[in-house]
Amino acid sequence: MRYDLIIRDGLWFDGTGAEPRPAHLGIIGDRVATVAREPLDEAGCPEVIDARGKWVLPGFVDIHTHYDAEILLNPGLSESVRHGVTTAVLGCCSMSTVYSRAEDAADLFSRVEAVPRKHVIAALEDFQDWTEPEGYVKRLDSLPLGPNVASFLGHSGLRTAVMGLRRATDTWSFPSRAELRRMAEMLDRALDAGMLGMSGMDAPIDKLDGDRYRSRALPSTYAWWHERWHLINVLRKRGRILQSAPNINNPLTAVMFFLASGDRLSPGRPVRTSLLVAADSKSAPGAHRFLSRAAALGNRIFRSRVSFQHLPLPFTLYSDGIDLPVFEEFGAGTAALHIRDQLERNALMADTDYRRRFRREFALKKHKPGLWHKDFREAVIVECPDASLIGRNFADIAEERGVAPLDAFLDVLVENGEKNVRWTTTVGNHRPAVLDEMAADPNFQLGFSDAGAHLRNMAFYNFPLRFLKRMRDAEEAGRTVLPLGRAVHRLTGELATWFGLDAGFLREGDRADFVIVDPERLDDTVDAYNEAEAPFFDDLSRMVNRNDATVVATGIGGRVVFRLGEFVPGYGRDQQTGHYLRAGAR
Repeated sequence: MRYDLIIRDGLWFDGTGAEPRPAHLGIIGDRVATVAREPLDEAGCPEVIDARGKWVLPGFVDIHTHYDAEILLNPGLSESVRHGVTTAVLGCCSMSTVYSRAEDAADLFSRVEAVPRKHVIAALEDFQDWTEPEGYVKRLDSLPLGPNVASFLGHSGLRTAVMGLRRATDTWSFPSRAELRRMAEMLDRALDAGMLGMSGMDAPIDKLDGDRYRSRALPSTYAWWHERWHLINVLRKRGRILQSAPNINNPLTAVMFFLASGDRLSPGRPVRTSLLVAADSKSAPGAHRFLSRAAALGNRIFRSRVSFQHLPLPFTLYSDGIDLPVFEEFGAGTAALHIRDQLERNALMADTDYRRRFRREFALKKHKPGLWHKDFREAVIVECPDASLIGRNFADIAEERGVAPLDAFLDVLVENGEKNVRWTTTVGNHRPAVLDEMAADPNFQLGFSDAGAHLRNMAFYNFPLRFLKRMRDAEEAGRTVLPLGRAVHRLTGELATWFGLDAGFLREGDRADFVIVDPERLDDTVDAYNEAEAPFFDDLSRMVNRNDATVVATGIGGRVVFRLGEFVPGYGRDQQTGHYLRAGAR
């Protein structure tokens, strides 16, 4: 047998959860043709990778990204691929570009996901030649894709297309029966095109960009449950997936997800539902245990299939001034973010009446669950024109100045220019023992990288590598959390199976999407802070991960695309290795 690629002498993980074993892999075309214990005949094989001492894994599956605009400008999605991600899911959190006009898409995406607005508009104006889901899928599949992609249809985009953005973000505007039918028909057509299902968002923290309806919440948050239920039943009939997020200020909404997606009250099969987000939050210690037990109990009572997405790493955020979604949790923060002009925003933050309002709302929210713990002792300055403040937290600065921490925070921003002060904090997943507990929890899905979004706020592109390092370190210390085969399965085959994707496994006949990892280089570099310029976003310096020595090679569709720190010539420009993976086409 003549192979196109041979991976020789690696420690092979198949993605099923089985423990690894030494093996030789022979690849023909885009499929694994042979997995053998004995060496393969290398005669005529154009490429052989010596993987002795390395791990050979299925490519990682990232179930939560916001690459919807970037993929049009940068179809290689190199920040994910260089860390072994070979399949990425788009269209999350109710936002997708399937039915959205350029300006509407920019209003939906830019502020929520901190992606440059002008580039969202430019991407769609240059590439949007589709009017229906079939055209959208065809357009993506015509790009020089690096990784494989799959996508959801966003409820906010769908609602906007049918009702218009003004009515879609008006509390007292309801879709007519005809509009509900149209939404259902448009969703059904997206499912026909191969989309995974529908994504929603029930938490009102995310706000619109633009000038028309700036600072209103995303359209899907205005939907009443009769609308959601109507659309969920479309998913039920088709056996497709719902991805969404409950409103943490109203726990009843979480119950409604179990009720609407289960088959206790609605005939037919349960709707697989992937919800945001399970975390060991500093603002709500123990919430992760509540969510786990709620999922187990709710699934049993309502006969539903609800899981919670989880980032299996410390949730560390960075912010330039107050450009961080956590400030949308209260009105004073939204009022400042509503202002785009930096001089006007600085003037507002210096205003006495505004300070009084900020203090009042901050105090009310401080002891309630939220994304941010609101503890300025744990907010450390990393960049500032006043170099004497770098490395210090705002609470210490406040004590030195004899003011309240919140006032010290606002003072430092005003004095130095709000955008010029960069600070960091960890909002959750900070306790290793709890992370270990969550790693093995069957109610949690190990995803939620948010790749492609919050470009200056966070970088979790390499979360699978960081997770595997932690699992490997625990095993070597004699306190195994998950056997390595099981740990790999949670990042690959388990997710691919749940989402119905032709990905996540590396057995004979499977897609030849793989990553070769050097376990000796699963070291401290995986946790290092790095920035790199994004040329497709006018060279914006964004947070990234850069532990390239850890990944020996990434292969997609049987072709090596990244090796020894370099992408192959033409990657993401004039060759296609990935494809749009249609739901259920495994």
